[in-house]
Amino acid sequence: MRIHSSFTKALAVSAVALMSLTACGGSDGGDEQSTSSAGGDDLGLVTAGTLTVCSDIPYKPFEYEENGEYTGFDMDMVGAIAEGMGLKLDVKDVGFDGLQSGVVLASGQCDMGASAMTITPEREKKLAFTDGYYDSEQSLLVPKGSDIKSIDDLAGKKVGVQQGTTGEKYTRENAPEDAKIKAYPSDAELFPAVQSRGVDAVLQDLPVNLEHTQGGKFDIVAKYKTDEQYGFAVKKDGGEALLKELDAQLAELKDNGKYDELYDKYFSTK
Repeated sequence: MRIHSSFTKALAVSAVALMSLTACGGSDGGDEQSTSSAGGDDLGLVTAGTLTVCSDIPYKPFEYEENGEYTGFDMDMVGAIAEGMGLKLDVKDVGFDGLQSGVVLASGQCDMGASAMTITPEREKKLAFTDGYYDSEQSLLVPKGSDIKSIDDLAGKKVGVQQGTTGEKYTRENAPEDAKIKAYPSDAELFPAVQSRGVDAVLQDLPVNLEHTQGGKFDIVAKYKTDEQYGFAVKKDGGEALLKELDAQLAELKDNGKYDELYDKYFSTK
């Protein structure tokens, strides 16, 4: 559930403004912007002139709310993609399970999913993914001073995971048989569970757990290389034109250096 001179201040401000929570109800299409050469009308967008993105928020540093606005690595990426396509941006907060299962895309709730989602063979049966944009690892987070040092130490312990994620899959496949695995809808419930000692540890994506170490009360005691890559998702059937355009925008962001700028913004000090 990843890869790697900043945007100008004006672009950053405009991208943030586009992602304001107050704009998350959709667009009336009354003042559409011009679209890229792919042609917005040719992309089968939910709302003409708008790139509608579904994401499970919060999942810091990829997507989260700050000062009443959606921000994070994924949010900045889709803001830049929409800008490159000449489209407005509308972000909708949805449950991760419905997103990774393909339900919200197939039902026409949004054009694409951007939610730190690992490309897996199982998900590719129901979703179409862009080229990978981030390389990821799994990690084990525990309260400072815990005697848990690895996944093998979870015997008889309670470990929290996010439902429907590759972190949950990895835990169920590798934790001791008597480990008590508790699945939560999102990190918004998962991290408070370990804070309140409702679980003894959390196993999930490394960048997200790194955010939870910043207060000095939690440590990452193990990392697990799983050869995961995140991708943006579109519906399996009928999303071909949009997928092609998204891949072209990703390639452009990498070629012109903007991808590296956004990567450094969120991960260079991690």
